[in-house]
Amino acid sequence: MTDHVIAIDQGTTSTRAIVFDRTGSVVSVGQLEHRQIFPKAGWVEHDAREIWNNTREVIGQALSKADITRHSIAAVGITNQRETTVVWDRTTGEPVYHAIVWQDTRTQSIVERLADGDTDRYKEIVGLPLATYFSGTKVAWILENVEGARAKADAGELMFGTTDTWVLWNLTGGVDGGVHATDVTNASRTLFMDLKTLQWRDDILEAFGVPRSMMPEIRSSSEVYGKVRSSSLLREVPVAGILGDQQAATFGQAAFEKGMSKNTYGTGNFLIFNTGEEIVHSKNGLLTTLAYQLGDGKPHYALEGSIAVTGSLVQWLRDNIGMISTAAEIQTLAESVEDNGGVYFVPAFSGLFAPYWRPDARGAIVGLTRFVNKGHIARAALEATAFQTAEVIEAVNADSGVKLLELKVDGGMVANDALMQFQADILGVTVVRPVVAETTALGAAYAAGLAVGFWKDLADAGRNWQEDRRWEPAMSDEDRARAMRMWKKAVTKTFDWVDDDVAQ
Repeated sequence: MTDHVIAIDQGTTSTRAIVFDRTGSVVSVGQLEHRQIFPKAGWVEHDAREIWNNTREVIGQALSKADITRHSIAAVGITNQRETTVVWDRTTGEPVYHAIVWQDTRTQSIVERLADGDTDRYKEIVGLPLATYFSGTKVAWILENVEGARAKADAGELMFGTTDTWVLWNLTGGVDGGVHATDVTNASRTLFMDLKTLQWRDDILEAFGVPRSMMPEIRSSSEVYGKVRSSSLLREVPVAGILGDQQAATFGQAAFEKGMSKNTYGTGNFLIFNTGEEIVHSKNGLLTTLAYQLGDGKPHYALEGSIAVTGSLVQWLRDNIGMISTAAEIQTLAESVEDNGGVYFVPAFSGLFAPYWRPDARGAIVGLTRFVNKGHIARAALEATAFQTAEVIEAVNADSGVKLLELKVDGGMVANDALMQFQADILGVTVVRPVVAETTALGAAYAAGLAVGFWKDLADAGRNWQEDRRWEPAMSDEDRARAMRMWKKAVTKTFDWVDDDVAQ
């Protein structure tokens, strides 16, 4: 009996396979981390072949832990780190270069060349400013800098995809008839897709120097793309859902309708505000993106606030600085002091994303005195996540004209009670955590399950959502205003750090 759905969550730091039942509850999880490759300052890469090998292994882990086989699986859903770019040879199936990760900033010179003084030149069409964050400039960099790539691309021998496309193509056969497709949510993060037509724009592809033959087919977020091929433990199971990770988390939070929102606390933070069938162009530094499209139904759009560094700041304190030995220790260390001691930590490691879009910014710790200890720095690191979120929500409130009264949260960092309380305090609104915190994978499972009738409709899936805990604001208006004022002052200290003659 097909009483489960499996979601492949191909994330920035790991790949997971999660089995869900009809109630949306987690049955089992398989997970493997992959290497984070840093060849130069500002460069971030992954080995796409390692990611695919890990994907196969975590599927086996999840099935084994659940003590089920493919015969119990109704469908496969895929969710992924969105802008991370893979280019591979369609004949051999081998990547021509490492995957270039969404955090990577090496393409700033390409951004400046294409912008020619106007980073918003395509924004009305694609919803995005020209920035190193998105896939388009990463593809251009590979074609311009990897030996032989340009000639192969022009000959129609190369394929491009974000990691959902890479996983889908390999799952469905790879060089032996693999499906080369993506969904509207991932396509909307490339700089190449027209928000209105949901098709690639030939004029923009030409401006970037990217041949149309490299591009995957754009499909909806919930439909059968193909079946898993015989080499997998999931052979013959339909792959039926694809959502970029942040849209998947929104879907998993059952934020299906206009005016609903969620905030995911992961490697970075991403707030999505559903604008329904209306395309809303931000005047306050947010992105316009696709929320989802179910089959041949109308697309739903969203405003998004993207923050580059939140959870990865905790990893940095652990791995690069050695201040903590496990990520969980950050809360204990932060709670060893009463406040941040006047310290503000602005983690602009990849520049600043929403609402500033300042590629010239770099990280800074300000307000240091002899009084400060590592507890204050740990607290400031956690508070940085909440401060950045508060600025994004200010922008959402301004663009939507509606004040957000409650924030649904998910992701790994929501287990940190100290952070969630400070988030409620600095926002002055209630913060709510669901019972199932794996909302990204759950969203992909919903998309796949809806396509094959595992769940009847959105209402059927939405009934699974349950509240776990809520945090109410306890900070005075005066203290909140002072803290935000000091945070904004700290942010300005990171501006203009990268000079024209210093690439970093």
